[in-house]
Amino acid sequence: MDRISPEERKELLDLVPPSPRQAGEPLIYHGDRERSEVYLLRSVPGQRITACVKVTAYLESGASAILGIRVSGDVVGELAALRREPRSAAVTACSPMWVHVIRAEVFTDFLDRHPAAWNAFARMIADRLDWANRRRTDFAQFSVPVRVANVLVELSGRHGVARADGKRELGVDLTHEEIANLVGAGKDAVFKAFRHFKELELIASGHRRKIVIDPIGLSNYR
Repeated sequence: MDRISPEERKELLDLVPPSPRQAGEPLIYHGDRERSEVYLLRSVPGQRITACVKVTAYLESGASAILGIRVSGDVVGELAALRREPRSAAVTACSPMWVHVIRAEVFTDFLDRHPAAWNAFARMIADRLDWANRRRTDFAQFSVPVRVANVLVELSGRHGVARADGKRELGVDLTHEEIANLVGAGKDAVFKAFRHFKELELIASGHRRKIVIDPIGLSNYR
């Protein structure tokens, strides 16, 4: 949303009224062939909680893999809308939020009327591909603690809140298991990495158990 003009944002929000969603509520089901809407995420007005969802793919073995985290201002479900193919992942709310559920043809019509919005949309997809590529290269060359450090720095850079002391709140609530899923590691290994980072004072717990990180220290961790 921050990549398009105020006029485009207003028109996009006016396409369909928002509806509420609660934490734990599924927005999109993996493999769904019937629905191809795009979901625009918004924080609930008057609340400080950021809208947050996790994108999860389910494997034939029964395991699952978290592909990414999306927050207020993001859209999800865009691939099915563009390709008219079954949903490639599930999307689940991690916090209370408002959602604008926009029919695929309505969303693409909006983009066709606004070439600058098409450009912003294409850059968003490129950013997500870049994120996925970095996770794969991290897995190939780095230890678990370095992979965790890289993800924490990236998440805080995208979604975090700067503090007066130079540190940043992570901005999204994730369990050790969910972070382990993001970096392709076991939960115990991620727990050990967090304990090590706390000993080095690279991370700490903030208000309401928000994770606070030292972005420079973690960026330099190897």
